[in-house]
Amino acid sequence: MSGRRAGLGLAKGLAVTLRTMMKRSVTRQYPDVSPDLAPRSRGVIALFEENCTVCMLCARECPDWCIYIDSHKETLPAEGSARPRARNTLDRFAIDYALCMYCGICVEVCPFDALFWSPEFEYAAYDIAELTHERERLREWMWTVPPPPAHEPNADPPKELR
Repeated sequence: MSGRRAGLGLAKGLAVTLRTMMKRSVTRQYPDVSPDLAPRSRGVIALFEENCTVCMLCARECPDWCIYIDSHKETLPAEGSARPRARNTLDRFAIDYALCMYCGICVEVCPFDALFWSPEFEYAAYDIAELTHERERLREWMWTVPPPPAHEPNADPPKELR
């Protein structure tokens, strides 16, 4: 009796194998045919420079220390005030994608919405040193970031608008 059951299992396994062998392959030839990505897929981190206040939270929270930020202080005269106002100005913002593990912590901790996930994924390089992308390149990727999904029609309004 147990020999028949073993043979039945073997026959079922071979049937699955034969069915799979007869199906057409769904492999895409990548460089010629681009893949269908999910609408909000994660590719690289893009920088919206106007929102960056050089608070350094993203660089401090990064577990790989792959974010490099340089800045300087500027003093601006404040209208209606006796003392000029000091402000940090961004000089360099770079991400080393050779070190980045794409965890998204930097995007999550940014309090000013300066970092976003872009669906771009074609940024390969022949030299590992070319994987450090400066703020100009990160800025270019910002324009590929999809808009946030619309709110559900029957959802409660955000607490900021109540």
